[in-house]
Amino acid sequence: MESLAHIRCPEGHFVCDGCYNIDAPEHFKLLVLSTITEDPILLAEEMFSNSKLPMLGCQHAYIAAGALLGALRVGGKAMIAEDEISEVFSRLDKQAIGGYCGLTGVCGVTPAIGAVFALLTGSRCGTDREQRITMEAATRASRAITELTGPSCCKAYVLGAIRVAVDYLEEALGITLPLSEARACNFSQAHPHGCREAACPFFAVAERC
Repeated sequence: MESLAHIRCPEGHFVCDGCYNIDAPEHFKLLVLSTITEDPILLAEEMFSNSKLPMLGCQHAYIAAGALLGALRVGGKAMIAEDEISEVFSRLDKQAIGGYCGLTGVCGVTPAIGAVFALLTGSRCGTDREQRITMEAATRASRAITELTGPSCCKAYVLGAIRVAVDYLEEALGITLPLSEARACNFSQAHPHGCREAACPFFAVAERC
């Protein structure tokens, strides 16, 4: 079957987005439903440990949203049903596609944060305060990601976006979540474009990402 693609390997191969993401949403959804931690950084790091997760990739959008949803669910800070998690992930399917950041200038982690706030506030087109809060959350996430760019690192983007999202949850909605310091990243050698190393706040002093 032929398909239009923007990204391919030097040998001319590519994987369509349907196949590329085929297991990610369901796998991360199960982790969200089974987690016992209300710390989204810890949950995100657990998701990073999946051996099938590529170093870079749109699957990280599901991690960002899932880590927040799981933490909120466990802590009882928001009544989040299984079908609502599915709904957020379904929204991400529209933008969690390979190379989206390079093609449009918008990292998929940004709409992931926005989708969580949209769920929490009931934001939709035509609402006032709800949509403003949701867009502000996405804006802050995007700014945090921008400060971590050069070259891109999806894992740093997730951690940075979660940090500002947790701060804004308290500021805008009065929801407080515990937030650990991220562990020293051990993905540095796996970065295909070269790790930022000491320029990244998640890079360890001795052996950092």
